[in-house]
Order: sequence, then C-alpha cells, then structure tokens
Amino acid sequence: MADKVENQNTSGPAGSERRAALRSDVPGGGSTRLRESGFPMRKASTLPDVSAYSEPISSGTSEWGSEEPHHEPVAAVPATDDPSTPATQQIAAIPVTGKGVTDADADASAHVSEGARETDDDPAPDTSALTIRPPEEDVTRRASQRDEAAAAKPVLPRVMQVVVAVFFPVILLGAAVRAVTTPLFLWAEYHRPGFPADSYGFSTQDRMTYGSYTMDYILNWAPARYLRDLVNTDGDQLFLDSEVGHMADVKAVLSTGFVVATVLAILAIAACVYLARRYPGGIRRALFAGAVATLVLAVVLAVAGVLAWETFFTQVHALFFADGTWTFRLDDTLIRLFPAQFWIDAAAVVGAIVLLGSVLTLVLTWPTRARREKSANAYARRRAAGGV
Repeated sequence: MADKVENQNTSGPAGSERRAALRSDVPGGGSTRLRESGFPMRKASTLPDVSAYSEPISSGTSEWGSEEPHHEPVAAVPATDDPSTPATQQIAAIPVTGKGVTDADADASAHVSEGARETDDDPAPDTSALTIRPPEEDVTRRASQRDEAAAAKPVLPRVMQVVVAVFFPVILLGAAVRAVTTPLFLWAEYHRPGFPADSYGFSTQDRMTYGSYTMDYILNWAPARYLRDLVNTDGDQLFLDSEVGHMADVKAVLSTGFVVATVLAILAIAACVYLARRYPGGIRRALFAGAVATLVLAVVLAVAGVLAWETFFTQVHALFFADGTWTFRLDDTLIRLFPAQFWIDAAAVVGAIVLLGSVLTLVLTWPTRARREKSANAYARRRAAGGV
C-alpha cells in the first residue's frame, strides 16, 4: 500500500522533481549518474528495466539481510515521439563509467576523426613508376606487330580467291568445248569454203543429217541404240559397233566434263558472292590470276598443236580413251563425217574462245592504280565497319 501511495506521489509534478533530485548529484543536472539508495524501491512503470544492459560491480546487504546486486548506472536516451511503435516504450541505454564519456574516449574519437580527415586530404599516390616508358626496341616491335596484324589478309577470302583462280581455266575450257559441240558449229564447218568433201559419196546434206544425229547423241541421254539403229539410203547400218562404242565413250567423257565444269562454275559463283560481300577487290584479283594461268596454258597447248598436231591429237585421245578403241579406217562413217580438218578447226575454235575469254578478263581486271585505290578504300571502310 505504501508503494502504491509512493508511486502516486511520484506521478505528479512533485514526483518529477523528486526523480530529478534522485538522478542528479550536482545541481543543474550535470551528471546522469543515478544516486544510489539503500532502500529498495519499486521501479515506476514509465522507467525501463535496464538490468540486462549492466553487470553488477559490487554487492551490498539490505537492512533485511538479503544480498542485492548493485548495477552500473546508465545514461538514458529519450524515446521517440511516435507512441504507436514498440521503440517508444523503451529507452536505449548506453553504459557509462565514472563521469559518462571519459577524456580517453573523447581523445580516441578525436584521433579517429583527425585520421579520417588526413586520409581524405592525402594527395593521390605516387604512380610515376607506371609511366615509365618501355625500351624503344619493345615499342617498335609491338608497333610493327600491330601493323602486320592490321594489314594481314583474312584466310577465308584468300582461299576463295585461290578457288576462283584455279576453277577459271576449267570453266572457260568447258564453255569453249560446249560451244563447239553444237549444230551451229557443225553447219558452219560443213559450209565453209575449203572444207574437204567426202570422197566416198556423202553430200553436204548427208553430212549435216548424219552429223546432227551424232551431235545430238553426245548431248542427250539416249542409249547407244540411238546411233546403232541408224541406216543409210541403201538400208545398211550407218555406224559400225566399234564406232558406236567409241561415240559412247566420247559421250561419257564430255558429259562428265560438262558436269564438272558446271559444278565448278556454281562454286566459283558462290565464292565470288562471298568475296563481293566480305572482301572488296577479291573478285578482280582472283579473275586476273585465273586469266593469267589460263592464258599461259592456252599458249602452251596452242604451240604444241601447231608444231606437232598428230602427236598432240594422239596424246589427247590416249589420255581419255583406251588403245584400239578410237582408230578407224578412212571409209568408216565417223572419218567421213569428221575428217582430220574438222578436229583441227574445232581445236582452233576452242583455243580462240579460251584466248579471247582470257584476254577480255585480263582487260577487265587489270590492276590499274584507280582500281587498286578503289579496292583499298572499300576494304578499309569494310574493316572500319567490322565487316571483314
């Protein structure tokens, strides 16, 4: 009951003055240390329980003989203004010793602050060692390596150039042979002045008719009976079995050659498309190299054919046909339709087409200064744009 009355007394203004007097030993409230009392007092409901934040430093005996721990005084911090939160119902306590914050703590805090200011105010560290220039030899070597890497041509475009240059002679030769194996060349050859007549009775019309059948058989997909079933005006078989067999071999060789040339042409076109998109000037250089190689090859073959035609003709047939399958008598149909002069003229036309194609390609792709500069500028722009 006495405790209740006491709590009621301390809840008013007088109680506030009493608590202030108990908390201060010095007039004016200079210290926050609580005055110790020998009488047990019940804590007011507005004061926090700070027993968990302090440790006993001494023990005393109450007047009833019970031993109670003495707690280290704490400095109370007012709670927040918001009464709705749990934090407003507690007071943060900071243990203090003696007179609260000691001079040593203040000196340490000042020392830390001064050290932080010194750290912030320190000038930048000395990095002069990082600006030391390497030896001149290393600088020159690295610069040269960078220049070589920048000037180096990519591998794949160079491979594509080689492909186009190597395929060009085969493609041009196949196109020239295909131009000869046409009815137009056959007609021009039979009607040209000076072409030898058939001494066994074939007229020009007979030659055109039977020769056209032979030419059609080479280019179509018909079997060998296409020629075997042909008969002359007397009803006799026009071509012997040996002649039909040789024409079947010629058809196989030419068909294979045309297919190979067509495939190489498709690959060369694909390579040219890649070079046009990725390597400016690559098509021109590839075609120029291929034209030079083709021209050299054509000149060598032309010289061999002019100097020794029979040897040249024999070696070409021996390269593609078996021995004994391509020799005939003068009165056989193939010799009467296609005499030696026909093959000489055909070889001359093929050589002329190859020569004309090579020279025209050289003229169109000749590496003039303007073309080189145009290709170099286009290549530089492509490298700058990251397209190479």
